[in-house]
Amino acid sequence: MITKKRKIADAKVDANKAYTLKEASALVKQVNTTKFDSSVDLHVRLGVDPKKADQAIRGTVSLPHGTGKTKKVLVLCTPDKEAEATSAGADYVGLDEYITKIEGGWTDIDVIVATPSVMPKIGKLGKVLGPRNLMPNPKTGTVTNDVAGAVNDLKGGKIAFKVDKVGIIHASIGRVSFSPEKIAENSQEFINAIIRLKPATSKGTYLKGVSMASSMSPGIMVDTKSVQN
Repeated sequence: MITKKRKIADAKVDANKAYTLKEASALVKQVNTTKFDSSVDLHVRLGVDPKKADQAIRGTVSLPHGTGKTKKVLVLCTPDKEAEATSAGADYVGLDEYITKIEGGWTDIDVIVATPSVMPKIGKLGKVLGPRNLMPNPKTGTVTNDVAGAVNDLKGGKIAFKVDKVGIIHASIGRVSFSPEKIAENSQEFINAIIRLKPATSKGTYLKGVSMASSMSPGIMVDTKSVQN
């Protein structure tokens, strides 16, 4: 059953129109129907074949205004790195005790940072961490000896993204409480990061479609020409 609020929200969005990024960033605030501070998500459809290794787009980007959500970060490291991780603001720091907790099903975290030396110990956690996209990875900067830098980036608004099996990248780029300007600037930075990763082997149109939505709101189609500088 469609609620009255949702019907009103749907009526404000022209499903046949591609809005500029500026227009969409203002409209997404108007059509939000939740009482909580919903996330604002972008869905970017790419002209790539994710089955090909060089087209499996994956990367990170630091959003200028953060995501509006404070990430819970676990740092898995040797004792000599623990003070550095704690000082940088990591929520949990350690090694063996957290490996045991994760083996028992604990995943009450948003990101895991690990030093290269402990990765052999973490490998066995793949079955738990893999499906939840929590496995540390050098490509996303979460396997590093600079644990302080990684924690600061993650707490400051750095997000990781990757294309799914049907060629779409999904990411939360802010909250509906953000101003339209902040939503637009975060969105543009995110899309720029994807554009920079365009593989040389990708033929035809790379940026096939962009849509924006908040939690439980109608999707807003974004004109791809308005986001390509």
